[in-house]
Amino acid sequence: MKTRTVFLTLLALTTGVPAQTPQGGISPAMMQQMQKQYKGDAADKAIRNVLVNNSPTKMAQNFDNATRFDAHFSNRVVSKAITNQKSSGRCWMFTGLNVLRNKTIREHNLPADFQFSQAYLFFYDQLEKSNLFLQAIIDTYNKPMSDQEVEWLFKNPLSDGGQFTGVANLVSKYGLVPGDVMPETYNTNNTSSISSLLKLKLREDGLALREMASKPGMTSAQLESAKTDMLATIYRMLSLTMGEPPTRFTWTHRNANGDVVSTESYTPMSFYEEFAKTDFSKYYMVMNDPTREYYKVYEIQYDRHVYDGQNWRYLNLPMEDIAPMCIASIEDSTMMYFSCDVGKFLDREKGLLDLNNFDYASLMGTTFSMDKRQRVASFASGSSHAMTLCAVDLDDSNKPRKWMVENSWGADNGYHGFLIMTNEWFNEYMFRVVLEEKYIPKKIRKMLDQEPIMLPAWDPMFAPEE
Repeated sequence: MKTRTVFLTLLALTTGVPAQTPQGGISPAMMQQMQKQYKGDAADKAIRNVLVNNSPTKMAQNFDNATRFDAHFSNRVVSKAITNQKSSGRCWMFTGLNVLRNKTIREHNLPADFQFSQAYLFFYDQLEKSNLFLQAIIDTYNKPMSDQEVEWLFKNPLSDGGQFTGVANLVSKYGLVPGDVMPETYNTNNTSSISSLLKLKLREDGLALREMASKPGMTSAQLESAKTDMLATIYRMLSLTMGEPPTRFTWTHRNANGDVVSTESYTPMSFYEEFAKTDFSKYYMVMNDPTREYYKVYEIQYDRHVYDGQNWRYLNLPMEDIAPMCIASIEDSTMMYFSCDVGKFLDREKGLLDLNNFDYASLMGTTFSMDKRQRVASFASGSSHAMTLCAVDLDDSNKPRKWMVENSWGADNGYHGFLIMTNEWFNEYMFRVVLEEKYIPKKIRKMLDQEPIMLPAWDPMFAPEE
C-alpha cells in the first residue's frame, strides 16, 4: 500500500495532474446517494429483466396509441411510383427530382414509373463538391491549419448529403436524363466505399494545393492547372464506379399507356428544357428554427453543391406561418421539398410519426421535457432527412390533423413507401420546406428580399439531409 501511494504521488508530480480530483468527480458519498435512489424493487427488476435483452425503443412502444393510425387524407397530390435511395445519403436529390418528376409525368402524360436518372446528377454532384473543396482550399491557403474554417474544410471535403439548392444548381448546369439512360450502379446505391476513397484523395490534394499556393511567385493560373489535374483524377474515379455521364442519347418517348410518341436524340440540357424546364428563381426555402429570430433571412457559408452556385438561404418563420402555405400548395396539386428529423418517434412498420408512439418516460421513470428550441440548441434535434410533402388532412375548421410525405426508402418501407405524421409531430420536428412563389403571401415574400445573415459552415443548421 505504501509503495502504491508513493507511486501515485510521483505520478501526480511528474504529470502535473492530481492523483484525485478534489471537486467535480464522483465521490463515495455521491455514489451512495445514487445507489440509494435506485430502488431495485420488484418493478425495477421486472423492467431490468426485459431491457437487458431488448431495445428501449421496442419496449417503449405505446400500446394505447396502437389504434390511432388513420390513412385517410382530405387533400392529396397524386403520387407516382416510389423511389429508393438504397444505402446512400441522396434523399435531397430523390426528393428534389420527385418534385420535378411529378410535374413532368402529369404535363407530358408519361408512365407512372418514369424517373430521372439520380446516378447522372449524383456524378456531377460529387465532381462539383470536389471542386468546391479544392477551390476553398486555394482561397484559404494563407490561413493556418488550426483556423476553424480550414479545419472544417478538411473535416468535410465531400458528402453525399445535400439540399434543394443543390438540385436547382446541378439541374440548371447539367440538365437531366431519363433513369434508363444512366442507371444506378452499386456505388451510387451504396456510397460509403467510394466516398471514403474520394475524401482521402481530396484531403491529400488539399494539402498539396496549400503547399503550392504558399510558394513565392505561384500564380492563380498554375494553381488552376494543378486543381484541374486533381479533378481529372476524381472524374476518373467517378467514371470507374458510376459510369461516365452521357453527352447525347436517343430516347423513346412513351405515353402513360405505353404507346410510342416519338424517338429523338437529346443532350441532357435539351431533354431538361423539353420535359422539365423549371424557373428555380421562383422557389424559396422557409424554415422553422426557434433558436433564431423569426422573419429574418439566413445564409450558410459553403452550404452549396457548386462553387459558382448559391449558398442555401432560408427565411425563418414560426410554424403558424408555414403550415398555411403548405396547405395552399397541396390544394393546388403541387408537391414540396420537405425535411425533418425523421428518426424521432418513428414507427417504421406503420410508417407513422407520432409523439405518442413511444413512452420512454414511463419506461425509464423520468421525463424528457425539452421543447423544440432547446433540442436544436443542444444538438438533440435537427433536419436529417428530405422527403416530398404530398398530403394534408384538414378538419372542419380547415386546420391540419396530419400530413403525409412520399419517401425514398422503397415501396415496402413505411406505409406503402409513405410516412404519415400527426400535426403535433409536424410542429415539433419539421424544419424546412421549399415553396413556389405563388403560394407565399406577399407580406412574407417581401421579407425574402432582405440581406441575409451569414452563418458559418459549422452551424448546426448546415447538416445536409441524407
